[in-house]
Amino acid sequence: MKKRFAAVIASLLLCLSISGCDAQKINHTPTQPVQTSAIPVGTVPADSILSTETATQPVIAEDATVTFLAVGDNLVQKRVYEAAQKYAEDGEEYNFNYCYKNVQDRIAAADLAYINQETIIANDEYEISGANLNFNSPTALGDEVVDLGFDVICMANNHALDKGTGGLSAALDYWDRKKKEAATPLQVIGAYRDEEDMSNYRISEVNGMKIGWLAYTEHLNGYQLPADSSMRLPQTDEKQLIEAQIKELKTMTDAVIVSAHWGTEDTHVVNENVKNLAQEMIEWGADVIIGTHPHTLQTMEYITRSDGTKGFVFYSLGNFISAQTDNFNMIGGMAEFALQRKDGEITVEQVQLTPLITHYDDGNLSNLRVYPYYMYTDELVADHGVPASPWGTAKNWSWDVIHKIVEDNVPEEFRRLTE
Repeated sequence: MKKRFAAVIASLLLCLSISGCDAQKINHTPTQPVQTSAIPVGTVPADSILSTETATQPVIAEDATVTFLAVGDNLVQKRVYEAAQKYAEDGEEYNFNYCYKNVQDRIAAADLAYINQETIIANDEYEISGANLNFNSPTALGDEVVDLGFDVICMANNHALDKGTGGLSAALDYWDRKKKEAATPLQVIGAYRDEEDMSNYRISEVNGMKIGWLAYTEHLNGYQLPADSSMRLPQTDEKQLIEAQIKELKTMTDAVIVSAHWGTEDTHVVNENVKNLAQEMIEWGADVIIGTHPHTLQTMEYITRSDGTKGFVFYSLGNFISAQTDNFNMIGGMAEFALQRKDGEITVEQVQLTPLITHYDDGNLSNLRVYPYYMYTDELVADHGVPASPWGTAKNWSWDVIHKIVEDNVPEEFRRLTE
């Protein structure tokens, strides 16, 4: 947290900031406010009074680092929640930990962890569905997402209105409840009750740094909010809004991270429109952009601003998990990076991406779960159900297929293939 010094007034009064902020630990406890005290007139020796020149010099914030983990689309289709049902025990209806347990340690280790919750969680007030491009997941899924250690939940995606405005409102109710119950601060971004809620920026405070979060979706599958609805789902074509929000939030925080649900599905090629918007958002002040929506891995890179500083963009992290049936949908990415504040400047460091593989055992998509690349084995490769599935068109599956997707879309300098 930046230290603050008051100016000397008529050489009689000196206000001195007396506390900084110790580095916060991995438990995400918010930073404590700076404590200040005014020194009474006449108690400061004349030779100890700071000059006006010294008192008004800019103060450099203490060096700090925050580590992040981000995953892409948590696309909980029918076969995903059926796997969770199969492994439920002790009277529970779902055990989603079965699906995600192979990556839970990595999620928990980050200071802040982000996920795009692709399927809406409508507070168990609507029928559970996971097919025909109309999704609603049980609250047990959201409970597991929080238990895994995700701190930032993104709702800005094309399925936000799958259950209409009533479903969206119910989902906001659910996440409001989870925020109250969570042991550590939970941020929910991308869907808002009204303009005021949207202007109430979500900010995480960790390790003496303030991180601001914004989120936008390219479209809503043809749905739209009714004209008389106060709710807001900001979209990527609202460029004036995006620019204003990034610039304003940057004045309130050390860094800004933007979630962008954009691009074309089922391709590894990044659209020119996406590249152009990424350049603009970085120029406006975004430090990191987390791209989702294509359900495929796409490349990532540093983007240089006109002043020579840099931000970073992951164009698409692909799926975190899904019940899709083409080989290019089976490989997503778990991104890790650090935001470092040094001498008052913010840089993006230690960028790595671990490939994630969605696996199921047969053509019926049984026992669906996710593995990090370093846990995947020859036996699992041989037994993947993609070739046997009656759906989809890209049915080949082998180490060669996996390696080609990774090598074509993850620059070597950012690959993390070991634990």
